[in-house]
Order: sequence, then structure tokens, then C-alpha cells
Amino acid sequence: MRSVTAGQVTRSSVHPLTGGTQRRLLHTEDGVVIDALYEPGSGSFQEPAIVIAHGFTGDLERPHVRRVAGVLGRHAPVVTFSFRGHGASGGRSTVGDREVLDLAAAVRWARGLGHTRVATVGFSMGGSVVLRHAALYGDGAGAGAGGDGRTDADARTDAVVAVSAPARWYYRGTAPMRRLHWLVTRPMGRAVGRLGLRTRIHHRDWNPIPLSPVEAVPLIAPAPLLIVHGDRDGYFPLDHPRSLAEAAGGAAELWVEPGMGHAEHAADEALLARIGEWATAALGCEEGDASLPATAEGDASVPATAEA
Repeated sequence: MRSVTAGQVTRSSVHPLTGGTQRRLLHTEDGVVIDALYEPGSGSFQEPAIVIAHGFTGDLERPHVRRVAGVLGRHAPVVTFSFRGHGASGGRSTVGDREVLDLAAAVRWARGLGHTRVATVGFSMGGSVVLRHAALYGDGAGAGAGGDGRTDADARTDAVVAVSAPARWYYRGTAPMRRLHWLVTRPMGRAVGRLGLRTRIHHRDWNPIPLSPVEAVPLIAPAPLLIVHGDRDGYFPLDHPRSLAEAAGGAAELWVEPGMGHAEHAADEALLARIGEWATAALGCEEGDASLPATAEGDASVPATAEA
């Protein structure tokens, strides 16, 4: 993949926010239109922002995603968006590959709105995306397999939370993952995804195979990393989060949550509140830090009335 250049995104003159929700259509490096929503939140911290990456078949308007945004919004302003092939976004899902470009556009938008510190919080597929995004756009990006490191500083993250994320690709060790592989790889499965789950899935196989989450983790430091996983996750057993934590070489924090299942649906309000507290602390926030920068550059967005 190429490094990002300034001309590869559409920019508009959005000024730093002092309050108010905004809906935008963001443009990714490869030209996909992404539906995104900014909410200033109700917390005392306004300089940092949290960008939420939903799981497969989710979108920014799904009730479970809105619930996550509502809780995290008590700690900092929040950006939610729909991955390609999901909801009102354009394109087709590549199930975690090109989705790093979607997340990069959302982070870039948050910074364009004046937020100098950004944490990414991803669930399931979104968890794998935040890990790969942090590696590809972070300080260790140049060491990535295949030279995939990127140079767009506005798209980088300052802290990462991966919830219910896989460690490796093509895992079929559980019944839910076998069903998911059928959904993604078979024409009938993709039809079910499109008609029943409102998820448009790309028919092409990965080529090349992207950097796996466990390969990405060593490249994330010095950004703080939190890995969260339920001990009753029906998709990915505990060897996945433990492999991710081990790959971090002591640079990650691992929370194994008793009784928790998989991703957003299983994350209760108390856990989400702890994640919000961890994210703002990892971004260096202190009580009373409620200011926004005085100036900021334009963002990678167009008004949400544009065609998807």
C-alpha cells in the first residue's frame, strides 16, 4: 500500500468545535465514502477524542453501537462511523483489510476538528482494524511487513483499545466463525449478508494477505495498548487475547472479563465506563482538562448531504 499524500482526500473548511453534533461523509485514500458522526460528549475532557470501530455487520446507527458511543461519550467527544459495505457507507466490506483506510479517515477528521489526542476503540473486526491501523500509521510503521508503513501523521492514534479481537486470520475453531466464513466466502452467504444483515461483502480474496493482528501488535508501541476479552467469548477463545498480549512484549495491558461474551453486545456499561476511563488516562488527561485548541486545519470530509 502507498503512503498517504495530501491530495488523496477531499478537504473542507470545518473549524474546531465548541459543541454540537456533526454528520459527515468522509473520503478514504482509495476513494470510498464513509458515513461518520461526531458527538461532543458530556465529559469534562474535550481536547481528546475517542473513535469507535464497530464489529462486522454493525454500523453507526445500530443500537449496540449507539450504546457504546453513549457511555464513552461521558468521558470524551466521540466519532462513530460505518465501515465500508456497512450502513450508509459506500464500497464493500473486505472484513478487516482495507478498513484501516476507513478508520484513518475517521481519525483524520477528529484531528481536523481540533482534537490533538485521539484514542481508537475497536470491537471484534473493528478490534483487528484498530490494531493494524495503529501499527501501519504509528511510530513503528516503517518496520511493517511488506513496507506498508504510512506517513500521514494526522491519521495516527495515540492510544488503542481492542475488544474481542482475533489474533490471527482464517480462524475456524468455533461454530460462529465457521458460519462467518460461509457468509464471507460463498455467494449465497454474501447474499444473506447483503439482504439480511445490510452488509455488502466483497467477493475477492485478500491479495496480498494483510498484516495479521498478532503481527501488528509489536509495531504499536509507544502508543498505549489495552486488550479486552471475555472468558465466554464464543467466537475467539482466550488464546487470541493472550497471543496479542504476548506479542506486545509487556507493552500492553490485558483485561480478561469474567462472564463476558463477544464484542459490543456483551460489553456492559461498567466495562465501557472503565474503557473510557482508561482511554482518557492513556491520553494524558487530568481533571479540569476541558479545553479545545484555538486553531485547526480542515478535515477530510464533505457535508453528509453528498451522494454516497
